[in-house]
Amino acid sequence: MTPKRLVVAITGASGSVYAISALRHLVSHYHQIYVIASDNARGIMRDELGSDDIPALVGMPDNLTMLDNSDLAAPPSSGSHQYDGMVIVPCSMGTVGRVAAGVSQDLISRVADVCLKEKRKLILVPREAPLSVIHLENLLELAQAGATVIPASPPFYHKPKSIDDLVSAITARILSQLGIEQDLMQEWNG
Repeated sequence: MTPKRLVVAITGASGSVYAISALRHLVSHYHQIYVIASDNARGIMRDELGSDDIPALVGMPDNLTMLDNSDLAAPPSSGSHQYDGMVIVPCSMGTVGRVAAGVSQDLISRVADVCLKEKRKLILVPREAPLSVIHLENLLELAQAGATVIPASPPFYHKPKSIDDLVSAITARILSQLGIEQDLMQEWNG
């Protein structure tokens, strides 16, 4: 039986708290999670979270494998390496543009390209406002190519009381798209 593997990439958009929340919930559902953080993401994490030590921020799970974004020979860069898909959270518009154009200049964009060509799950969580026509066209192109776009725009019908509640709503959407049962947010019942 093939072990369940997932790639989680963190790019240079504000909202690194979304990545940490997602990772904290995903670690119990996968045998191995490859984590790739861009240099810009690390700087933003230090600004927003006070640290860029991803394993420590997630709670030091044994199943996280940190990969260098410049290592284009890392296992998930090949379609022959089996993994279930990729989540890019948060996803910068620069990353969106490179992936939409098929420009694999680093490991993050290469793995996203592999997911699209191999028809694996690719989830993008863009965090940008406002969106330009170019951003919208790139997101449309990726959605048409098979990616799932989950904008980091949390709902309010669940009456959030904290930032954690808002972050959990986006984490719940990511988990749901991966087919993982979640109890972070109740489903809408009218």
